[in-house]
Amino acid sequence: MSARSPLWPLVAAATTLIVVHGFGRFIYTPLIPLLVSDGLLTLQQAAQLATWNYVGYLAGAMVALFAYQSGWGRSALLTGVLGNAVITLLQVGGDYFPYMAGLRLFNGITNGIVFVLAPALVLEWLAVRNKATLSGLMYLGVGAGLLLSNQIVESTAIWLQGNDRWIPAAMISIPLALWSGIYLFRLSSGDAPVSRDDHSALWDKQSTPLFLSYFGAGLGYILPMTFLPAVAQEWSINVTPSPWLIAAIASVPSIFIWNSLGNRLGDRNALILNYAVQAASIVAIFILPASELGLWLCAALMGGSFLGAVFLTQRLARAMHPHQGPRLSAALIALYGVAQLLGPIVAEAGIHMGATLSSTFIWGLGACVWALLLMLRVPVQPR
Repeated sequence: MSARSPLWPLVAAATTLIVVHGFGRFIYTPLIPLLVSDGLLTLQQAAQLATWNYVGYLAGAMVALFAYQSGWGRSALLTGVLGNAVITLLQVGGDYFPYMAGLRLFNGITNGIVFVLAPALVLEWLAVRNKATLSGLMYLGVGAGLLLSNQIVESTAIWLQGNDRWIPAAMISIPLALWSGIYLFRLSSGDAPVSRDDHSALWDKQSTPLFLSYFGAGLGYILPMTFLPAVAQEWSINVTPSPWLIAAIASVPSIFIWNSLGNRLGDRNALILNYAVQAASIVAIFILPASELGLWLCAALMGGSFLGAVFLTQRLARAMHPHQGPRLSAALIALYGVAQLLGPIVAEAGIHMGATLSSTFIWGLGACVWALLLMLRVPVQPR
């Protein structure tokens, strides 16, 4: 593979997503039951930390948009991915709850910055070389990050305690962040064209149902993807393989599956099917309560669909607004981020009022149905 191959930018972007999404963000999900068992956190505190992370994620998307429009996109991307790896390392350093909350906040900020800028910059690089159809491969980094984070947590569970459980992820993140951040910083310097944002309205009659549907998708997926291992603990079920591993495995081929369905059915119709699958994943929790099968079905169906919703929505939105660049990416992430922020808040409020964690998933089911119904109002795009 030559240094000028389009695969190198794809690998670099995917690596940044492994760092910020796999090791920085989603590794927290399989860690939650362990940190609770260690006595480091209560379940309510775990939900609060997730909330702070999503607040940061939303803020990071806005910072990325400002940085890009101010001409600082390359520097913000490099700072974001390196900062994310350093924050993962700093999480080893203390058990004071406000300290942990602050780190989860800044982890979210750096994650949001990278998740906007890395795909946007590489997409521009690919587009000028007529290789934009390869851009979805970047999101394999999210699936790979889920798999790696699960394996790291499971393989070190008996050896580490408390905040020391972050050490393996930090040690792997730092070299990956250095390589991918520096590579993309250099790539975008003189290689990637500047997206010409026409500053037209993002919200119009065609796109409004799509954006509101995506908002529902954010709330629909975040409850199981954050708390599924904790639900297994709540049900006193020792599940092998873990739901998180099932979700991680399902996420990798899902990128190819949903990309193919989008090409065959059209992105709109593929999204309708996608949200039906996400809804079915949550239904499994209610029709198969306190069972391994319910956990596995939820994990497989949600893990095998949520990434498809991300890139199908981005692709369909770009078809409606082809000249919006990172502004569009930031807007979509902001919507998704606000919805994700509501998930832990709903879970924490429900637990505080005496509800079980699994029963709070009803809000996620309602959000998936909301997303599906709104997608029916999105006009069919010419193919």
